[in-house]
Amino acid sequence: MAELGRTQILVYGAIAVALLLLGARWLRASDGGAPAGPGVEFAAQDGDGDEDSSFSVQESGGDVVVHVAGAVRAPGVYRLPEGARVTDAVERAGGPVRGAAADMVNLAAKLADGQQVVVPSSVPRASTAASPASVPDAPISLGTATVEELDTIEGIGPVTAQDIVAFRDESGGLSSVEDLDEISGIGPATMEALRGRLQP
Repeated sequence: MAELGRTQILVYGAIAVALLLLGARWLRASDGGAPAGPGVEFAAQDGDGDEDSSFSVQESGGDVVVHVAGAVRAPGVYRLPEGARVTDAVERAGGPVRGAAADMVNLAAKLADGQQVVVPSSVPRASTAASPASVPDAPISLGTATVEELDTIEGIGPVTAQDIVAFRDESGGLSSVEDLDEISGIGPATMEALRGRLQP
């Protein structure tokens, strides 16, 4: 058998090392171990030191594991390919539910391994302050009411309010709301509104 040249020995040796690395990587993957390190490249050189041929073992891209929580249909932990975006994680979790404020999350951001993605809810906060309609109007004193105060009573405009104040001043005061019945322009409906807001 002819003696192998130095270049052939280097080539065969590089092939053997590459096959061993591929076999080790396959064994790790089948056992659930961590993937192999960065790609390793081997080059066979001829007698002059120039590269003759090369062999490389490239590492495939890894995955990222993220936790999707909040207003989504199926919260949980998901595995996505490296380079995936937040929107991919939200869609993997079934998408936003009704009432979710997905626009408050940067859906275009890239995912990082171990990241938690929280989709908030847009449920409005309950108001603790009482509405104006629930707060009863305070009674107004008939003897001291101003034009501005009388103008706040439903059915009483600024003209009628001015007439009430003028009538009170001319009469030397009012002892009862019924006295206002003598003022022109005050009908039964207006009197009813006055009874509910004025007091002697």
